Amino acid sequence: MIDYIKGTIVDLTPAELILENNGIGYRILISLQTYQVLENKKEITVYIYHYLREDMELYYGFATKDERELFELLISVSGIGVNSARMMLSSLSAEEIRHAILSEDIARIKSVKGIGLKSAQRMVLELKDKIVKGEGSDSSELFGGSSRNEVVEEATRALIMLGFTKQAVTKAIQAVLKAKPDAKVEQIIKSALQMM
Repeated sequence: MIDYIKGTIVDLTPAELILENNGIGYRILISLQTYQVLENKKEITVYIYHYLREDMELYYGFATKDERELFELLISVSGIGVNSARMMLSSLSAEEIRHAILSEDIARIKSVKGIGLKSAQRMVLELKDKIVKGEGSDSSELFGGSSRNEVVEEATRALIMLGFTKQAVTKAIQAVLKAKPDAKVEQIIKSALQMM
């Protein structure tokens, strides 16, 4: 499975990107959010969501892991496909989407082309508990400084891979770091596991 592709932009439009890496040109579908971040750049890293169906194979690309994570949450809702999720990320910012879901702003969600009343209601119902307020904002603010960032990210990834929700993991790691601000990755994971 491909996590990210680092390379040179060959062609960039608001809907797709051709990214060259080692002589291979990857056609990657993107949202308007990602387009705005990549505009005027040459060398980039794009986080990939690999979409596979019997009749097609597509790459969706995101400028940040946070945007990809939100995309994956959106398509986990029954009735929301990859095109609807990309349309949402092109119409609203990640923060606006989170806010609309948390505040149950059905009208805001419904304002996105292709999202009807039932889909908007389902999205709020299914995602409200999975989205953390302020999630996606710079984690260095939460955990103090960029030197801690890598350690916290590694611990977070490990705990999520073990099956815990991002919300539970974030809460546990914050508690661990409050008690032991300079804890190493292993210590954070062990202490967090005892709390969950």
